[in-house]
Amino acid sequence: MSRIGTNPITVPDGVTVSIDGVIVTAKGKLGELSARLTDDVVVVQNDGIINVNPREGSPRAKQMWGMSRTVVNNLVVGVAEGFTKKLEINGVGYRAAVQGKDLVLQLGFSHEVRYPVPAGIDIKCPDQTHIEISGADKQKVGQVAAEIRSYRKPEPYKGKGVKYEDEYIFRKEGKKK
Repeated sequence: MSRIGTNPITVPDGVTVSIDGVIVTAKGKLGELSARLTDDVVVVQNDGIINVNPREGSPRAKQMWGMSRTVVNNLVVGVAEGFTKKLEINGVGYRAAVQGKDLVLQLGFSHEVRYPVPAGIDIKCPDQTHIEISGADKQKVGQVAAEIRSYRKPEPYKGKGVKYEDEYIFRKEGKKK
């Protein structure tokens, strides 16, 4: 049985949540997000607290309970605070810069890699070797970070490439004579 599903979701000030059957919509300072949940869960809102409960008699309801609660929580946190992923670039000559609506990466290829920034996502480069991706939708922020990382994944010998800031790269020793 899910233990995450039992936790209530507190709605912070400045965020309004509307529940229309299986569609949950949250509005806040960072925009508006909505999600369609499964019919197996019931969402109830009382005095700034949202509870997600499984429907009775369905084994699938217990399976979807914790995930549905997490989806609603990500909506509320996303429109209130937003989510951020930080990437770090390692390698000689590797760098990143934001030019207009594109992220321009130089990752050791013969050409520069241009990544168009999707709507709802904000990308900043505080310096040439760091990228900050932020937005209200947690899934979209993570997807953009994964796509940028996939252009040049970190390799295990010198650690060159694009990695998450808190990622640990297992290093290999290399050849010996």
